[in-house]
Amino acid sequence: MRRQSQTGGVSVLAARRLLLDLPNVVEGRSYGMSSFLLNGRFLGRFRDDDTVLVVQLATIGEREVLMELDPRAFFFTEHYRNYPAVLVRLAEVALPLLTDVVTESWRHVSALPPKRPRKPTKRRAKGGSS
Repeated sequence: MRRQSQTGGVSVLAARRLLLDLPNVVEGRSYGMSSFLLNGRFLGRFRDDDTVLVVQLATIGEREVLMELDPRAFFFTEHYRNYPAVLVRLAEVALPLLTDVVTESWRHVSALPPKRPRKPTKRRAKGGSS
């Protein structure tokens, strides 16, 4: 039998509301996936059937602190090993702690310069003559 979380967890709706209530956060796409963006930069996204929230951090060291603080709620996968992000099990995290993590992430990302729009690439016509 699965042990119930002492925290009660956070619903997807509450996590989405938390992110979208922050100034200048919008839903968009990052790396082809639905994400939460701040000034065009990645802030977070859901994964694993919306049971996990990926959150951008300032440093990998912050992730280590969070994992020590609550190893049931915070983790990472090999894909994120060298990237300053943490994965959050929504069923295991307390709302006040998630609020602190997301707010700190927002502070970090908001201090970065806005992402520059990509210039459209020129494509050669297929089979065309030059």
